[in-house]
Amino acid sequence: MVWIEDTRLHLLDYCKAEKLSYPAASTTSPFVEQIYEQIRESINEYGVVINRWPQYLMSLESAIADVEREVMKALEKQYMETLMPLRDGIPKILEKHVQRLTRRQSVAPYVVPNQLGTFMNTVKRMLDVLHCRVEDILKSWASYLTIANGTTLFGEQMNSITVMLRKKYKKYLQAIVEKIVSETQANRTTRLKRILEETKETEGESEMRERMQALRAQLSDSIHNLHGVFSCRIFVAICRGFWDRLGQIVLRFLESRKENRIWYRGSDYALGILDDVFASEMQKLLGNALQDKDLDPPQSVIDARSILC
Repeated sequence: MVWIEDTRLHLLDYCKAEKLSYPAASTTSPFVEQIYEQIRESINEYGVVINRWPQYLMSLESAIADVEREVMKALEKQYMETLMPLRDGIPKILEKHVQRLTRRQSVAPYVVPNQLGTFMNTVKRMLDVLHCRVEDILKSWASYLTIANGTTLFGEQMNSITVMLRKKYKKYLQAIVEKIVSETQANRTTRLKRILEETKETEGESEMRERMQALRAQLSDSIHNLHGVFSCRIFVAICRGFWDRLGQIVLRFLESRKENRIWYRGSDYALGILDDVFASEMQKLLGNALQDKDLDPPQSVIDARSILC
């Protein structure tokens, strides 16, 4: 249908990267908010058409899905420089450039920039709110379709967008976690495995806290940095991923020394200190906004403690 194709081309043109301006301080991307508003307005204009000719709903769904894919691509291009330091969480087309960039590493610690918060908050909003609003409008018209052989293909394109957004969100979330974990392990004084290896069997919890003082301070700084950048649920997800990755270091340390219990006491203290840092900092920063499950130890910590039992 010519009208649908014209709408698709108009919205795709709006997504061109060269037309995007870098936003000022904002919790989400104004560009994405605006384009989704245009998408909804464009869809609503087809209400009468779809009611009369429901067969065009499939074409409209396909056109809107194309636009949503382009929105995600445009958003990634807009935040290209912000995403580069994550390396593993950026589009493959940028990988060679990132390899050149990482050869010139700075000694300055990585601080999560506000722009990364805007990017992640936007992807999360697309997944949880903006895409769902579009999908709900189209679904409300699905009853107009005549279903042949008891099945219909309507909804496949919308489902593919949900899957795409979920994968993008998870990929970048994991990349952020890996980046901040690598920062804590880059310095000799905060390297958790080294701390565990150098702990003596006779040392108590107070000695372990002293050994982990630099790491505890860096964890606290990182958690406060994350809180100032990301929305509540993203902040919690990253903190729990961070907590889990450090727990994995203790778990692997224990798994390689299962027959030697002299390492158990120090590892037990380390797990308790990690639990205390993450739970107390998250509770202090979020208060009643935290859910009970947010403070439960992650799986790696549970697995590590099972070895200690």
